Amino acid sequence: MKLIKLISATTLAFAVAAPAFAAPETYALDPAHTFPRFSYNHMGFSTQLSRFDKTSGKVVFDKAAKTGSVDIVIDMKSVNTGSTLFNEHIQGADFFDTAKYPTATFKSTKVNFKGDKPSTIEGQLTIKGVTRPVTLDVTSFQAIPHPMLKKDAIGANATTTIKRSEFNAGKYAPGVSDEVRIDIALEAIKE
Repeated sequence: MKLIKLISATTLAFAVAAPAFAAPETYALDPAHTFPRFSYNHMGFSTQLSRFDKTSGKVVFDKAAKTGSVDIVIDMKSVNTGSTLFNEHIQGADFFDTAKYPTATFKSTKVNFKGDKPSTIEGQLTIKGVTRPVTLDVTSFQAIPHPMLKKDAIGANATTTIKRSEFNAGKYAPGVSDEVRIDIALEAIKE
């Protein structure tokens, strides 16, 4: 009888002390609140800021295991520079060449955490058929229920800098800066 009580007490103590394991959760990007932006120096006159209006993809997040993944597809034809004429120009062969390469992609290879939140996301960025490793620095992250949709949601901002010449889009460099800063504002809703 004492052995049964000891086993029951040990089992109960282990059950209380054991951490709860959550499964990875998948979130679909919210296209109304996910916008990759890019900025570059234009001949020393100004820093130009543009964005892409159509982005799709998913995020997988496991808070307990501190793991995750990000898979993003950017519609390069949705570039928005603020000028219809320049939108057409930047889609040409010298830059995005959207006739041949209508999308760009980012696929994570590793998500690094600091505490309970992602701090950097390592991955592969593909533009114009060229794939290069990049690291996104996560500048903000939130995982809470969406107050209007009543579903779990995540939001983040992240940034990286690339050289456009490494993606066969370096025309007019260095007059037009070869370095391009990419900032992404991302929101995603649990599927």
